[in-house]
Amino acid sequence: MFNALMVEKDDDGKTSASVQQIDLDRLPEGDVTVAIEYSTVNYKDGLCIGPGGGLVRNYPHIPGIDFAGTVEASDDPRYKAGDKVVLTGWRVGEAHWGGYSQKARVKADWLVPLPDGLDARQAMAVGTAGFTAMLAVMALEDHGIKDGPVLVTGAAGGVGSVATAILANLGHEVAGVTGRPETADYLKSLGATQIVAREELNETTKRPLEAEVWGGCVDAVGGEMLARVLGQMKYGASVSAVGLAGGAGLPATVIPFLLRGVNLLGIDSVMQPYDNRVRAWARIAKDLPMDKLEAMVQPAVLSDLPTLGRDILKGQVKGRVVVDVNA
Repeated sequence: MFNALMVEKDDDGKTSASVQQIDLDRLPEGDVTVAIEYSTVNYKDGLCIGPGGGLVRNYPHIPGIDFAGTVEASDDPRYKAGDKVVLTGWRVGEAHWGGYSQKARVKADWLVPLPDGLDARQAMAVGTAGFTAMLAVMALEDHGIKDGPVLVTGAAGGVGSVATAILANLGHEVAGVTGRPETADYLKSLGATQIVAREELNETTKRPLEAEVWGGCVDAVGGEMLARVLGQMKYGASVSAVGLAGGAGLPATVIPFLLRGVNLLGIDSVMQPYDNRVRAWARIAKDLPMDKLEAMVQPAVLSDLPTLGRDILKGQVKGRVVVDVNA
């Protein structure tokens, strides 16, 4: 028996989440059984825990789209008992039982070896948010970051926090956008040299192009803010689009793409190929300063998750939550 956060749905369609003891035989099919040490909290997790179940299709369900831990048993030659592994994406925690549990059974293809220099706790301080941030930075690098500040929208959130710390550590001037003035000192501690109030970018303009300001951008907001930012990018600069906190619509024109050669780069972390996952995790271990990572961490246990799930949907979670599933 082991502990897990189980989400259940009643006959009226209402969901509830509670920590329960689960028998090992109830785990879904998979090649590798993992003794989980840590998980984390993402926006998707909030959707899966919250009322209505969000992305969940079958109940009862164990959410948690990320986890890190130690292989307990493996039918796949790539992994053996004792190996340290990390999992993000592949719809684990949505369609497949996930990381809010002391045990998980998953396909070997979904796992990545934990890179040297990172332990399980640090890996979950990174989690999908940090992994996505690294993918976004790598995409900007692959297309060439221009001179000038790199803009990070939603900078105090999970993706934005890690992106800010990585970019600053790589020597870039970072401008962080936030709607919470009280997070300014936090963002500066991560390396941001400029704080941009959300209100400055949150309104659309009739002008398709404005002054060239940003040498690159990691955008977690989308919507009207992304439309505005596209018109402020320097010639040939790129925006890595990682989120839609401000809405899925894009009230923009094609002018920035045609007259300034701006690139809009879509970043997907769920179905990312294995080789690029390994590359990203290796870069995280190398380029994310661990002292900055630790400053982002908010510790939690399984019983905290129903409240944290609600909080992240309201934009009230700062930095990275690390869930000790064995505490």
